[in-house]
Amino acid sequence: MAAQIGALHEEIRVEPELAPLGRIAVALYDPRTDLLKTFIHSSDGESPLDHATAPLSGLPSLVELARVHGTRTLNDLSEVARSGHEYAARLVSFGYYSSHTVPICGREGLRGFLFLNGIVPGFFTQRVLRRLKPYGDLIAQMVLRELDALHSMQSTVKVLLQISAVRDGETGGHLARMARYSRAIGLRLAAPLGFSDEFVEYLFQFAPVHDVGKISVPDHILLKPGPLTPDEFKVMQGHVERGVEIVDLAVGDFGFISTAHLRMLRQIVACHHEKLDGSGYPQGLKGADVPLEARIVAVADVFDALTSRRPYKAAWSNADAMDALRHDVAENRLDGACVEALAECMSEIVDIQVLFGETVVG
Repeated sequence: MAAQIGALHEEIRVEPELAPLGRIAVALYDPRTDLLKTFIHSSDGESPLDHATAPLSGLPSLVELARVHGTRTLNDLSEVARSGHEYAARLVSFGYYSSHTVPICGREGLRGFLFLNGIVPGFFTQRVLRRLKPYGDLIAQMVLRELDALHSMQSTVKVLLQISAVRDGETGGHLARMARYSRAIGLRLAAPLGFSDEFVEYLFQFAPVHDVGKISVPDHILLKPGPLTPDEFKVMQGHVERGVEIVDLAVGDFGFISTAHLRMLRQIVACHHEKLDGSGYPQGLKGADVPLEARIVAVADVFDALTSRRPYKAAWSNADAMDALRHDVAENRLDGACVEALAECMSEIVDIQVLFGETVVG
């Protein structure tokens, strides 16, 4: 989607009157955590607000915009910055001196905000706003269409995930937590590894689908309390291939998401059981051949499995779980950067655990 927004931005700036539009950005809203999070942008150079999150409740002007479905125009961001507004100061420091904000609302309510920034003060005149409105409406529809496509894809596999969860003791809380752990790890790694907020968002959206193929594993294997025999383990390993087939059906036949993101989704499902030392399955990938998104999801998944109570085990403490993850790093099974990124956001992890508490099934 970032490429589409970038192409549209170039088209807009061909018009001399609209050439000072230096930045188009979209932030998404997660109502379950009240977080507003940067998503995509097209900017002159680097984005001033990459990898940023903030509670929407702490941004009263945006809360009001969402409530009344209004818009906000600030034609002198320097003045706003002088009043102590952090985000305005960052925008000004990157050469943006005016701002126009529009809430993006769909059938499910507030989904995010569209931010437009001019490289000159006073850019957003009434005439300019009238010229930009069709473009803003188009961008909002593009975002809503993409989010609705993700929702449709997730709804398609939701029943399968729920059935699988009931069968093997995993819960909806597990999926909510490990998706947010994955996102937290992704945010910590985004700057040093140079990937985008768009990557982080799709990582968050796709992580809960990782084990959808478990629906294909027979009960006597999936629910077996003791170790699996070699033949049983081979059957269990087959859930990865079945998961990829389910994803291909949901995406390919129904066209729920763009091909640009299909690769990430397939790699999460296909590779989250791979290990850096080659001992994982089904392909026995080693080192950098294990996709980054799969390495992140693997760490999030193992951590939540260890720290969750199940009918057959007590929950480990976060400290003990981190010790176990670091042992796997030392044995070259898990990615050390992903594990340390998780450790760096432990206060956020605790908040997630409180908000999405465990409900044991069975």
